[in-house]
Amino acid sequence: MHRALSIVAVAALALVGLGCGEPSDSTPVACLEGTGAYVKALGDAPGVVRLDGETLISECLAENQQAGDLATVGTALVATATRLNAEGRAEPGGGANLQLGYLLGAAEQGARGTNGIHAELIRRLSSAARYSPDNRPLPAAFLSTYREGFDAGEARG
Repeated sequence: MHRALSIVAVAALALVGLGCGEPSDSTPVACLEGTGAYVKALGDAPGVVRLDGETLISECLAENQQAGDLATVGTALVATATRLNAEGRAEPGGGANLQLGYLLGAAEQGARGTNGIHAELIRRLSSAARYSPDNRPLPAAFLSTYREGFDAGEARG
């Protein structure tokens, strides 16, 4: 009996050890604070953008993310992209275009390696970011500044 308990204890410790270093399925709390948190943090773009001064936007797209957290993060990201798109269309080449690009670049960076669970969110974000009434082409200034932000977000997001 004592030998059997020892084997079970060793097996349990081995399983605990295997869990160390695994990707997290938890979403940082800063990611769940809504659109205002993202808009405020994006003021630091094209530098490193951190929600509440500590969480990268890419960290908001966790591997094995819980459905409720994914919905909350997704809603905030799409609302932020929609807001920045409207501001960016009103002032092509301005800060909103840079921030919008950063948001998308960081989100795409975070979605890599999550086995596609964020694919629909990335599609919706892209649609919100590139929206133009009547499908008119976005101005070149919008697109070039957006691209600058996207590259920064992908690299540092």
